[in-house]
Amino acid sequence: MGGILAVIGKGKDPQLVKELSGRVSHRGSDESDLHIMENGSVLANQRLCIIDLDSGKQPIQGSKNAWMIHNGEIYNHQELREGVLKHHIFRTKTDSEVIVHLYEEFGYDFCNLLDGDFAFVVVNGDDYIAGRDPIGVKPLYYGLDERGRIYFSSEMKSIADQCKSFSTFPPGHYYTAKTGFVKYYEPEYEEYENANQPLDLDLIRESLIEATRKRLMSDVPVGVLLSGGLDSSLTSAIASRLLAGSDQKLKSFSIGLDANSPDNVAARKAAEFLGTEHHEIYFSVEEGVEILEKLIYHIETYDIISVRSGVPMYLLAKAVKEKGIKVIISGEGADEVFGGHLYFRNAPSSEEFQKETIERVQKLFTADILRADKSTMAHSLEARVPFLDKDFLDVAIRIKTEEKQPKTYEAVEKYILRKAFDTPEDPYLPSEILWRQKEQFSDGVGYNWVNQLIEYCTSQVSDEQLAGASVEFPYNSPTTKEAYLYRSIFHKHYPQVSAAQTVRKWIPKWQDNLDPSGRANAAHLQADTEIAKPGVAV
Repeated sequence: MGGILAVIGKGKDPQLVKELSGRVSHRGSDESDLHIMENGSVLANQRLCIIDLDSGKQPIQGSKNAWMIHNGEIYNHQELREGVLKHHIFRTKTDSEVIVHLYEEFGYDFCNLLDGDFAFVVVNGDDYIAGRDPIGVKPLYYGLDERGRIYFSSEMKSIADQCKSFSTFPPGHYYTAKTGFVKYYEPEYEEYENANQPLDLDLIRESLIEATRKRLMSDVPVGVLLSGGLDSSLTSAIASRLLAGSDQKLKSFSIGLDANSPDNVAARKAAEFLGTEHHEIYFSVEEGVEILEKLIYHIETYDIISVRSGVPMYLLAKAVKEKGIKVIISGEGADEVFGGHLYFRNAPSSEEFQKETIERVQKLFTADILRADKSTMAHSLEARVPFLDKDFLDVAIRIKTEEKQPKTYEAVEKYILRKAFDTPEDPYLPSEILWRQKEQFSDGVGYNWVNQLIEYCTSQVSDEQLAGASVEFPYNSPTTKEAYLYRSIFHKHYPQVSAAQTVRKWIPKWQDNLDPSGRANAAHLQADTEIAKPGVAV
């Protein structure tokens, strides 16, 4: 785990590369190192020690001349060591090392053998390969400088001022100089017509349990984010069962403006039921506003919902790390997989419902999981997301759409996921938690957070500034004062056009108010359908 930086090509000052790598030192606070290849290419790493605490330092050399850097976790590394790589001699016990040996064994065609979340670069003389996991759980950027050198980095802050152009590395692809980008991940669920599998509640439950079990792999303590919503409560319930009998009590964490915030109230009930060692974190609107600039610098986006949710997640991650936790299980992804956002109720057809589900999963790397990774890794805390396990996705997304789509206004979103874990004879959660209505994280911490944040942003931006936004920011021009403020902060740190172009705005469909707050949907129990009007909050 940590942050990686590779500069492929001759002539880059290694000391400068070390400094550029240091810009992501927050991602890996335990160790740092670099390796200079014979041809002048440089690999650098900031390591967060999770697996093999003693000998897993990166960059890692393969059997001969190939070297590798990797950010993420390979959950099937032991299976690979004992199977297709059984004849290889390993230098470490870390999960990362299997990547360089797979390259030595298979050349470029090995990414589909990896089960995990990853961004990596392998360099072997003048040959190299960079790859990213299927959904983009781990961030990766690439760019070119004036001399034609190519850069790969976990965050764009390491390369933005070094490259004449740069972009987000596409998930589910690898890149080599010989092949260009190659899409190695082509699941059947990407075609909406393939949502033709019968509903199997037992298979859904077993697949999510297995996805969570994999993500408990660690040589350091693992905790759970427990907002009290369905997604984090389910993964917390599964983790608590899997860890039952271990010598360490599972720690759970929630955050809100106060003890009465919707998420803290629900999380308290869930934690009491599960028997976790629960920690409630509180923050004020003033504290949230105070870290806006720091937060936007870290998460590298001006997307409104990412900022609104990123602030409490950043503050929560800081508190989690201070409790000695390095790995946290999170419930990101379930809303996209099962159509859990409230606007899905208004889908005009089953076909459109399924297409939107697929698109949201494909774009998660620009939104929720980008925010989840960078706001936690800002404190050297690794977030793991069982709902985005590729085996679980194969099961969940291909269920017949009519089984997933709410039939009536009163239907509860993610119905089949709730049904899969509604086991009265052996309950995973209290009924009121299992069937709690969807709550956006930025709303669940307390409705005043978004309301007062919008008020603050409005007070900081003049009418004249907003009127000139399309001239000042011709690409993705902000249309509200909140959006303008976030864009201005982002531009201060990342003024390049390439930087602005990495951002994709999260906009709900099929509702009158396009503000990303869940309360902008009339179906919300505490609906405020006028929130952030006038204008479209993007």
